[in-house]
Amino acid sequence: MALIALAADKGSPGVTTAAVALAAVWPRRALLAETDPAGGDLVYRSAAAHGGPLNPNTGMLSIAATARRGLVPDQLWDHVQPLSGGLEVLVGLGNAEQAAGLAGLWPTLGRAFAHLADSPNAPADVIADCGRVAGDTPAVEMFSQAALVLLISRTEPEAIARVRDRAAALTARLHGGSRGAASLATPLIGVILIADPGDSAKLVHQVNDMLVAAQTGARVVGTLADDPSGADQLAGRRRGRLDKSLLIRSARKVTADLYQQFGAAWAVPAGGSGGQPTAGAGR
Repeated sequence: MALIALAADKGSPGVTTAAVALAAVWPRRALLAETDPAGGDLVYRSAAAHGGPLNPNTGMLSIAATARRGLVPDQLWDHVQPLSGGLEVLVGLGNAEQAAGLAGLWPTLGRAFAHLADSPNAPADVIADCGRVAGDTPAVEMFSQAALVLLISRTEPEAIARVRDRAAALTARLHGGSRGAASLATPLIGVILIADPGDSAKLVHQVNDMLVAAQTGARVVGTLADDPSGADQLAGRRRGRLDKSLLIRSARKVTADLYQQFGAAWAVPAGGSGGQPTAGAGR
């Protein structure tokens, strides 16, 4: 199974940009799911494959009724829409008030996402954009089903301090307490830094030292380029060679590194085109 949940703490935006970038270059078929209880962005910023707008009523909103009767992973595809460029997405809620309709269903969704890779008909890995999380964020109820929980962080001191504390809190919730670097557990809690490529190596070392010292059980698994131009191209707000952008090039390295480390555990081959950058959205 392969559910990859992306989230951030307060003050560290960039989750949607990271999720779209990683899903666009994922080595296997990927489904991008907007699972932020506060609402999604793609319906406002991205065109559907037919050239018109995405349908805001088909996605997390429509799946709620299905999930209340039980949810088979393949049923997810009934609520998916392709973006212009081919990336398949489960459009998020329109606003935070609609999250009440998913109350109690987050574990069910997590199991369906996690086991979509085992589908005999249309297997895929799920990249879940969970937005900003806190202790009472309902999307956290999916995390126990994830293969990886990736916290997105910028590199200002306050952002690093927050990601350290969020990683420690998630480790306590998911694994029952603090853990050192030698006792990593599943789901692995990783950190992806949004950084200037020239500074990334030094920052990774410094942040890893801090995560280990705090016994968070987390570690840095990669860096995405702080590339506003690339983010605008990904969101469809700017023209250019998206595949040549620093953002997409760094996303390819992150996905390659993740698959080198963890791909053997995601053994079910998934079909689909995958691997092609597509216009999405930035947050």
